[in-house]
Amino acid sequence: MINYTILELFRQEVETNVNTIKQCLSVLKNQPFSENEIDQAIQAAHSLWGTTRIVEMEAASNLVQLMKDCFIAVQNRSITLTTEEIDTLLHANDLLLSVSKKAKGNLDTWMTDHAWDWNTTQKIIANLVNTERVITDTKRVTIDSKEERQQVIDNSPPASPIELPRMSNNSSIMDLFRLEAKAQVAILNHELLAIENNPQSSQILETMMRAAHSIKGAARIVNLDGVVELTHVMEDCFVATQAKTITLTPDNVDVLLQGVDFLQSISQLNDVELPDWLEKHQADFINIRDNVAAILQPDTPITNHQSLAPSSQSPIANHQSPVALEKHQADFINIRDNVAAILQPDTPITNHQPLTPSSQSPIANHQSRIATVEVENTAKYHNRVVDVSADNLNRIMGLAGESLIEANWLQPFADSMMSLKSRMLDISQHLEQLQEFLDQNLNDQQRKQYLVQVRQQKQECIDYITDRLNELELYVRRTANLSDRLYREVINSHMRPFEDGLQSFPRMIRDLARKLNKQVKLEIIGKSTPVDRDIIKRLEAPLTHILRNAVDHGIELPEERISSGKSPEGTIRLEAFHRGGILAITISDDGRGINREQLRQKVINKNLATADMVSQLSDPELMEFLFLPGFSTTKQVTEISGRGVGLDIARSMAQDVGGTIRATSQPGKSTSFHFQLPLTLSVVRTLLVEISDKPYAIPLARIDQIVTLERSEITYVENRQYFTMNSQNIGLIAAHQVLELPEVTQQNSSVSIIVISDQNSTYGLVVNRFLGERDLVVRPLDPRLGKVSDISATALLGDGSPVLIIDVSDMVLSMNAILKGGSLSKVMMQAELESETQYQKILVVDDSITVREMERKLLENRGYQVDTAVNGVEGWNAVLTKEYDLVISDIDMPRMNGIELVKQIKNHPRLNHLPVIIISYRDREEDKIQGLEAGADYYLTKSSFHDDILINAVIDLIGQ
Repeated sequence: MINYTILELFRQEVETNVNTIKQCLSVLKNQPFSENEIDQAIQAAHSLWGTTRIVEMEAASNLVQLMKDCFIAVQNRSITLTTEEIDTLLHANDLLLSVSKKAKGNLDTWMTDHAWDWNTTQKIIANLVNTERVITDTKRVTIDSKEERQQVIDNSPPASPIELPRMSNNSSIMDLFRLEAKAQVAILNHELLAIENNPQSSQILETMMRAAHSIKGAARIVNLDGVVELTHVMEDCFVATQAKTITLTPDNVDVLLQGVDFLQSISQLNDVELPDWLEKHQADFINIRDNVAAILQPDTPITNHQSLAPSSQSPIANHQSPVALEKHQADFINIRDNVAAILQPDTPITNHQPLTPSSQSPIANHQSRIATVEVENTAKYHNRVVDVSADNLNRIMGLAGESLIEANWLQPFADSMMSLKSRMLDISQHLEQLQEFLDQNLNDQQRKQYLVQVRQQKQECIDYITDRLNELELYVRRTANLSDRLYREVINSHMRPFEDGLQSFPRMIRDLARKLNKQVKLEIIGKSTPVDRDIIKRLEAPLTHILRNAVDHGIELPEERISSGKSPEGTIRLEAFHRGGILAITISDDGRGINREQLRQKVINKNLATADMVSQLSDPELMEFLFLPGFSTTKQVTEISGRGVGLDIARSMAQDVGGTIRATSQPGKSTSFHFQLPLTLSVVRTLLVEISDKPYAIPLARIDQIVTLERSEITYVENRQYFTMNSQNIGLIAAHQVLELPEVTQQNSSVSIIVISDQNSTYGLVVNRFLGERDLVVRPLDPRLGKVSDISATALLGDGSPVLIIDVSDMVLSMNAILKGGSLSKVMMQAELESETQYQKILVVDDSITVREMERKLLENRGYQVDTAVNGVEGWNAVLTKEYDLVISDIDMPRMNGIELVKQIKNHPRLNHLPVIIISYRDREEDKIQGLEAGADYYLTKSSFHDDILINAVIDLIGQ
């Protein structure tokens, strides 16, 4: 711990000795073994070491000790200091000076932020001290001016190597370099986009100078000389811009971004891939370096060169090494041309050897490693490393400590309960003694004495128990509060700011806009909104597609916008915020919007709906077609968009995490896409419901509406039941039937309904009752169970009992299957169920809905219970699965006609006693004979509806 009470003295001491060391190092550049300067440097370092020990600053103490050892090694002529090594010691000097100037309130933060710089500087000095090197007179060339540097660049060999560190123990330093490069590249990317709007911003330029300088220093440590050269000339560009010697144009920014892409590519390669990649891209490096240097000389032409940034969307970039791709470039060109030739049937396709790996092929060399790689990838997935802020970890550690303290309270409390038990035993003994004394007819005084003692002990026990219970109640409150805080902090550790997933978007929008000759501004609102890190990863692809569509299709060309009375610069707004326990993300643009008529025509052309149906669709219903696979409103497919894939990916992603997405548009003004996603995948806000006397949880984000209806508001048609909401008929299905649970009848007259949907269907799920909202910690199902139908996960309730979380998407599919099977259960009260058993059941089979409904109403008015089927097959399945007293069937039906149905029934050993009435439009005598010979008990014509012939026949067969 740093002792702040004497920190001011430490600052003064550091400033004095740091200046001494700086002066000594300046002399040692030209006089490597000047004894006077070496002695002064050793004395200054020794003084610094003692001071840092006094203030208990261990990191500074270790660094100063290494510097002192270095000076002693120079004094002993064990090593000689090169210019680069003196620069490193000067950098260490600067670090010590920076520490001394920090206010005490910011010192800890500064030390944390500069931990990488501090550690790498220590490592390089430690390597210097521990390396015995032969002293030579090799002259180091120092390049001070831009002209000299340009001359060196021009005279450099054509394939100047960019070397990796040769020391085998430097792999850990390379990992540190990659981390540093990744962070600084992100800064350069962001600030280069910002500098276009504010070319002379000193703050932006200083930030970029620091970032380039940090990469340069890190690259020098790991001997990446090419990276040092590139970042040095980039730094010169920023310095020249700050001095107003040059002005960065958009073309200049393009060149600098190519340099950033080169640095990013290097930071993403491992130690094995890096040497070969650098060798293959020597020409690219020289081209980029020269182009960046040309910015300092505006008259020098810039060579166009493709950016080297690996595309996150390219599977080749993600899974193939650059070396393998280079070696198979000819194969790739041949395959590409042959695929293109498919579009032109007259073009002959060139025969080419298949890419079977030869023994010399890099693919063949790596085939034997496939299984190993898969295992390693699996291990990486199960042992992921995530970034968690230090403050967050500190809070979790603090809460864990408090939790441990609270847990330790239980043992003393248990001991106090044992003490209470001992006292109760004493009271019991006194009561027994009192009983004995009473039996001995003792005098009143003795009796009173024993009674008083017992009463006192009893009261003491009551008071003791009361105190202990009060302590227990306080403990319960403390632990509940502590558990809640710890739980929330753990959840927060899994959250990241929304902006963490947006790093590449400003660059993507900028490059795409320039490619399409458009002016586009990206506004991001809610950068600090906490988002689950898993959701951030899943959002990248959908947001990329939507943003690319917005630039390509939404934002107009500048001249078109001006003619429409708009600003020539279009705006795309990406906004994230929390609302009602969900994460809301909106992507909107102020472009041309979506033409409704063109969209309707596209739906008709793709045969997705009839013209009459499309004309009646509301705007929200029409917009749903945008999310269908392969659906696109554009006529031309480009590399940017137009294949109808992006929005389908967005919809799939939203559903996978239990969320939704919808689109809105104002023609000529704007288009917006609205995500509603769970705040975290670890915890889900649910509605608890009771189904067959068991609790189930349904994610709130997947519930459209919750409705309570009277049973009289439910309409029954064709064995199906529905209710009307917002002018829409919504079918009802009992939850117990979907989950294949036993039916539990309800005593109340109301029905609890949850409205759920997917992109195609909307249903009302009938549950026994609502139990309220709960936040549940999601626990995955045991993998040994496989995919459990209609269930996505499990959780524990507050009392420790398990609850299953329903998979809404899967349940909608199950409801569709039940409807197609025609085996719906009715939603009934207990009284209805009892009365149903008293009614006789009749099955009506007819392919005409009008006839079915007429027969059903006619029979129900006479007190019969009626089910319906639309054809012979459905009717046959019904009589096999349910008990009926009578079957009434038509003759002419699809799949199985009435004559075949009657024969099936009469030939079945269990059903041959079932009476059957045939009702048909056929009134010829031979038709009647055919029906009666098949086994029908009555053959009636459909004109019998208008009199009592049908009812009389039914009464004759099964009674009133």
